[in-house]
This record gives sequence, structure tokens and C-alpha cells, in this order.
Amino acid sequence: MCRSIKTLRPPVQPEEATEEEIRAAALQYVRKVSGFRAPAAHNREVFERAVEAVASATAELLDGLEVRGGAARRAAG
Repeated sequence: MCRSIKTLRPPVQPEEATEEEIRAAALQYVRKVSGFRAPAAHNREVFERAVEAVASATAELLDGLEVRGGAARRAAG
């Protein structure tokens, strides 16, 4: 996949991922999949929706992950 997307969970990253880190990873993913670093004006809306959807899915994933049998990473809610 895209090597510039870093792992956002412990133990690779000791602290909780920030919203900015999650969005940056989502942006890198959408750029890689679409083949566009920056979308043309007529594709900007769908590009941004994709970034937000991937960021949301990433946050949900990180919220629910259990690392090595430990408790969930963040409190739900």
C-alpha cells in the first residue's frame, strides 16, 4: 500500500492518534487510490467525502481495536 501511511496504534505509536493524524492517513489513502495528489475542481467534493469516510472508518477501527488482549484503545462514546 502507501508507505507514507504510518501505523496509528500502540505499540508502534505509544499515545492515542490525533484527529489530524487520522485525517492525514485518510488523505494519503485517497490520494493513492484515486491517483490524484489534488483533485480537479469537478472532483473536489467526492474526493473530500472519500477522505472524511476513510477518516471516520479509521477512527472507528482504532476505537475498537484490542491490542494483545488488552482493553479497547479508547472509551466508547
